[in-house]
Amino acid sequence: MSIAPRPSLADDPVEDALPDASDTAGPLFTITELAAEFDITPRAIRFYEDMGLLTPARAGRNRVYTQRDRTRLKLTLRGKRLGLSLQDVKQLVDMYDSQADTVPQLRAFLGVLDQHRRQLRQQLSDIEVTLAEIAQHEERCHALLAEAGQPAS
Repeated sequence: MSIAPRPSLADDPVEDALPDASDTAGPLFTITELAAEFDITPRAIRFYEDMGLLTPARAGRNRVYTQRDRTRLKLTLRGKRLGLSLQDVKQLVDMYDSQADTVPQLRAFLGVLDQHRRQLRQQLSDIEVTLAEIAQHEERCHALLAEAGQPAS
């Protein structure tokens, strides 16, 4: 359905605001086009629809997606890459989509990012402890093998 080639996800920064929900003048995209552009399956896109993240229109039996849907999908995928839950992503994208004051949305986003940072730091700490324990076990195994006159390999 789209005519002009679109830049890849990496080349296309997210705009400051989502396109207006009533704006249907822009290009329309099929589920196949969006799946190919973002390297995901049509099933994943339908899942995001079920979660309320996307609301495509219908052209007969086919789903058609607006630029707004495309932007929401991009934000959803970025949120997932950040490790956010789909519930957090939906809350943030819905707030981002709102015409209301941006102060509450920014505060909420900062809260989510802070929580995620704390979670990642805890995971990093847990990984460092585990790696240190592995190193200790390796040293002990090497020592026991050396005592037995056996090579480590």
